[in-house]
Amino acid sequence: MAVSANRLELLQIADAVAREKVIDREIVLAAMADAIQKAARSRYGTESNIRADINPKTGEIRLQRLLEVVEKAEDYSTQIPLELARDRNPDAAIGDFIADPLPPMDFGRIAAQSAKQVIVQKVREAERDRQFDEFKDRVGEIVNGTVKRVEYGNVIVDLGRGEGIIRRDEMIPRENVRYGDRVRAYVYDVRREQRGPQIFLSRTHPQFMVKLFTMEVPEIYDGIIQVKSVARDPGSRAKIAVISNDSSIDPVGACVGMRGSRVQAVVGELQGEKIDIIPWSQDPATFVVNALQPAEVAKVVLDEDAERIEVVVPDEQLSLAIGRRGQNVRLASQLTGWDIDIMTEAEESERRQKEFNERTNLFMDALDVDEMVGQVLASEGFAAVEELAYVDLDEISSIDGFDEDTAQEIQTRAREFLEKLEAEMDEKRKALGVADELRQIDGITAQMMVALGEDGIKTIEDFAGCAADDLVGWTERKNGETKKFEGLFSKFDISRVEAEQMVVQARLLAGWITEEDLAKDAEAVEADVTEQDA
Repeated sequence: MAVSANRLELLQIADAVAREKVIDREIVLAAMADAIQKAARSRYGTESNIRADINPKTGEIRLQRLLEVVEKAEDYSTQIPLELARDRNPDAAIGDFIADPLPPMDFGRIAAQSAKQVIVQKVREAERDRQFDEFKDRVGEIVNGTVKRVEYGNVIVDLGRGEGIIRRDEMIPRENVRYGDRVRAYVYDVRREQRGPQIFLSRTHPQFMVKLFTMEVPEIYDGIIQVKSVARDPGSRAKIAVISNDSSIDPVGACVGMRGSRVQAVVGELQGEKIDIIPWSQDPATFVVNALQPAEVAKVVLDEDAERIEVVVPDEQLSLAIGRRGQNVRLASQLTGWDIDIMTEAEESERRQKEFNERTNLFMDALDVDEMVGQVLASEGFAAVEELAYVDLDEISSIDGFDEDTAQEIQTRAREFLEKLEAEMDEKRKALGVADELRQIDGITAQMMVALGEDGIKTIEDFAGCAADDLVGWTERKNGETKKFEGLFSKFDISRVEAEQMVVQARLLAGWITEEDLAKDAEAVEADVTEQDA
């Protein structure tokens, strides 16, 4: 093929490639120009700076060698002295380029092959860029495609203007697809990788089910009904929590549809996956009770700090609440975001009795009272000796059978016990080498100082280096399960806010921060809150 080949044919080829690959014609012409430049360098010297231009209207090809204007040329294949340059262009200056026209050339077999590779590579890159730009904004949508091939359980889907992949773990279990099958999937990620953009599809993603309901339920599409959360065990069971912004519309009924037509359409697409539609509630206890349906719940106890909830169910409802292989309670936990502990009424009664006995024995040992008095105090809700020592005297004297003298005696014994315990702990604290200066921190007791000493924290500086999490513990949620980590003060009745205040006070005493620093931080926080409110 010669450069002087049929110019019209060159433009026709560019138009055909642009249409086939759905890319701009200019990109194809630029790729052809790059290919001609590469072939020309192999003819006129690889060190030469050659430029090829293709006229997009006529197809005419112009070859030029660019020579840089320098004071004194060292390489005449790329440079030209200023004197010679000014013979051609009187306005030439150092750093300019002089275009030296080159005659038309014929491509040899090797040069033509090399040019073809350049064109193919450039066109492929342009096609990849086009595909990435087209699909990067479609993350979160449902797409339809045709199965192109199945490789090791991964399904390659032809999306018309791109290829997507459904990895084996993103396919619904026991779902079989074959070449030519039509599939619907959720685009959960689009990444630019070495071999081109990768469009990752899923049929197990929770949002796939949400999008299917959006397509089937007009009220969700219009925003009248909101899907608040979803939990799926793909191919088996799912739970979806919905709420209506219009009090006259029942969110559950709207999602179920006439004779279950709407939900059955989604179930059919999900290969028979059973779907529980749950009314969402702002109250965590109500929401958890709803999420555990069809099991009936007798009582719930919330621990908001740990995001944990204890659910008591009748004995005959236990297996239904837990579900096969723990499926029901696991999905309910994922749906609500709370860890759920399920126990029967008998187990809860046994646990309460055990706690009651432990408190009774604690009061008997600490206050030197008989079992009856210990039981009365435990039954009145007192859980620790500290509560008896510092509670208002009227709260003790108002107990049936107790007078003011008895209440005074109980409180005196409670305080004597705590003083004795404090003295013992103080001796232990000194033995551990914990500095007296830690007592300057408000709320610190000898027992806490012993706990600190056992962990190697013995000075104000050591304590100042702690975080609130180190003191009260923290929880981590991963894969739908929450793991709780104990802190140094976990066994003491200390809140996270109190722990943070202790750490701040220690940093002030250690000289790490000043009162001015705290004032600036407070002003910054107040400004952020004001901006958010605005």
